[in-house]
Amino acid sequence: MSDITRRDFVTATAATAACAAVGVTPTYAAAIAPGGGAQPVRAAAGPVIVGSGNCLSGEGYRQRCIDRVVELLAAGKGPLEAVVEGVALVEADPKDMSVGYGGLPNEEGVVELDASVMDGVLHRSGAVGGLQRIMHPARVAKLVLERTDHCMLVGEGALKFARAHGFEEMNLLTNEAREAWLKWKETHSEDDDWIPPEVDENGKQSARWRAWPFSYGTINCCALDVKGNLAGVTTTSGLSYKLPGRVGDSPIIGAGLYVDNEVGAAGSTGRGEAVIQICGAHTVVEAMRQGKSPKDACLEACDRVVKKNRLKRLQTKDGRPNFGLNFYAVNNKGEHGGASIWSGSQYAAYVNGEAKLVPSAFLFETEK
Repeated sequence: MSDITRRDFVTATAATAACAAVGVTPTYAAAIAPGGGAQPVRAAAGPVIVGSGNCLSGEGYRQRCIDRVVELLAAGKGPLEAVVEGVALVEADPKDMSVGYGGLPNEEGVVELDASVMDGVLHRSGAVGGLQRIMHPARVAKLVLERTDHCMLVGEGALKFARAHGFEEMNLLTNEAREAWLKWKETHSEDDDWIPPEVDENGKQSARWRAWPFSYGTINCCALDVKGNLAGVTTTSGLSYKLPGRVGDSPIIGAGLYVDNEVGAAGSTGRGEAVIQICGAHTVVEAMRQGKSPKDACLEACDRVVKKNRLKRLQTKDGRPNFGLNFYAVNNKGEHGGASIWSGSQYAAYVNGEAKLVPSAFLFETEK
């Protein structure tokens, strides 16, 4: 058997193991009870697009991501190309400090980008991690899917691959992001040699100067086209001021993104480490495979994060997570949903020809 034939055989016959069933906490049971949280919405006709709230940002100064996805689907493009080109608008937007150009840098002031894509038709994926100096990591991830036999390239290798395909290098650190990083650098410790411009007579940092931007980053976008095919993308500049080389959930298939044409698609934003540790997007899709609605599947993943979050430094005084994260999902019927650990989040959805923000279901009320 030739190498190509063997690879095709393995690809055609491989099966994905289902996640183990999880117990249900009282909080989760209340959230999925009738009337608990946002309810699933079924699409009557047309494509369905679901993602993080910044899929709807940009109105007034650039085209919104979700509108670009709709436009490309209407032009006959596949869902993979549509979502990648949709998030490209946000990657290029210096006003979004969580994605691409203008994203907040690592602790050394270097912008490192992560992205993943997945195509439901052929069940293929591509990803890049720790990519520097390239504005559009999602486009590079799509090329990893299309032009390599690999699923992920990282660091210098990802950069060389992008160069080989004609991507131009550029300085991704905008003045706004640099000033935010410098403010963080000067104030996150009083025991180093960095001194902020605003200190009191005792040399203490002013509270106003300590108010530097912080972001977990990320945009996720998943689309179901009129043919019933699914694709998704997640792209990010990652946790702000992270250790150099840190990679979150966004470029990891099964964590920050997972797509299965037979079931649905899911993605995440928020604390990537927590999402990785429960295989978050895969957990959501597997819950939908077992018959749960997208909303309830997202809640189940949030509940699992809560149960597995056992480090005191990551807990509030009552033992709940002291961080936030969000899951977004659409199934192959066109139903969609989203859920967060804490109340107050929204997700973007395009259904029946209308783009809107939808309240996410949640486990806990945010403390006022």
